[in-house]
Amino acid sequence: MAELATIARPYAEAAFDVARAPAEAGQGAVSTEAWLTQLQALAQVASQPEVRSLTNDPKISRAQLFELLAGSAGVTLDAPVRNFAQMLVDNRRIALLPEIAAQFEALKHASEGISDAVITSAFPLSGAALTDLVTVLEKKFGRKLQAQVVVDPALIGGVSVAVGDEVLDTSVRARLTRMQATLAA
Repeated sequence: MAELATIARPYAEAAFDVARAPAEAGQGAVSTEAWLTQLQALAQVASQPEVRSLTNDPKISRAQLFELLAGSAGVTLDAPVRNFAQMLVDNRRIALLPEIAAQFEALKHASEGISDAVITSAFPLSGAALTDLVTVLEKKFGRKLQAQVVVDPALIGGVSVAVGDEVLDTSVRARLTRMQATLAA
């Protein structure tokens, strides 16, 4: 998997540079959000086993493969995204699309100052409770967070939050572990 990420990185960075260049020049081209939406749609199609099996079928031309990919995406592809997808088809790199889309999204979030946060909770969080927690965490970490909630009953109570390589663990399990270490010392 790391190999796919390594191969996909230059493609994602190039796509991101193309997506940002018109915006910086003040031209009305394709936004990074539109690029991301279209790349995710293409990635969804490319990750299907049927499509993956067709990529190596010698009976399917590259033009047919591109039309299948573009036609099945469910979104209208803007010219730059269409050219990018055509280049991937021509270079037999369709399998990279899911990783390219993920890395493009990470680049977009980084440029906007958004970090991914994994909130592990003993109980499901949603609605106002989640919104309030994210607001407090954004102040604590000093950046905008895109939260994903994971439920782990083993925490007993509280939450554990991972933002990049920073971890804030306020769970009951962590408190009990610290208390046990203190008593054992």
